[in-house]
Amino acid sequence: MPTLGDIEAMMSEAAEAVRREFSTVRTGKATPALLDSVRVDAYGSSMPLNQVASIGSPEAALLVITPFDKTIITEIERGIQQADLGLNPANDGNVVRVPIPPLNEERRREFVKVLHKMAEEGRISMRHARHRGNDEVKAAIKAHELGEDEGRRQLDEIQALTDRFIKKIEELLEAKEKEVLEI
Repeated sequence: MPTLGDIEAMMSEAAEAVRREFSTVRTGKATPALLDSVRVDAYGSSMPLNQVASIGSPEAALLVITPFDKTIITEIERGIQQADLGLNPANDGNVVRVPIPPLNEERRREFVKVLHKMAEEGRISMRHARHRGNDEVKAAIKAHELGEDEGRRQLDEIQALTDRFIKKIEELLEAKEKEVLEI
């Protein structure tokens, strides 16, 4: 039977996953997290960009990628283009520069829709964890392993946890939405 600690850990993990996903959504600022989804074909396999290069942000609207091995610079450039992030990388033989264009209003609205979808997936994960915990508690009550009052108390605690973590996702969504819509 999962304990309240287990359920809290599942919910915490889901909230952290939402936070990580939000960091990949582009705002007007250049952050290395924008390229977390980029995969590069190197050494016979597809690898995350951050394993084959270092990513820096010297300016608010520019990312500079320095490959650990200069021979894969064209694969890095190709990986960024294929990631469909709306970015246009350019390499000078040593580094790949990725200018971050300003977002137009329509693109900002699209990103807000993506954020809402990610938040909903997080809320669904929370509800799955709650459902699993509730089922376990109800089964324990039915098997007389847990008293009625204690079972009700645990169900209330599970609901309180769910409410707390869903509120956290809402706060993350609100902050990221504000950041995306900011001009």
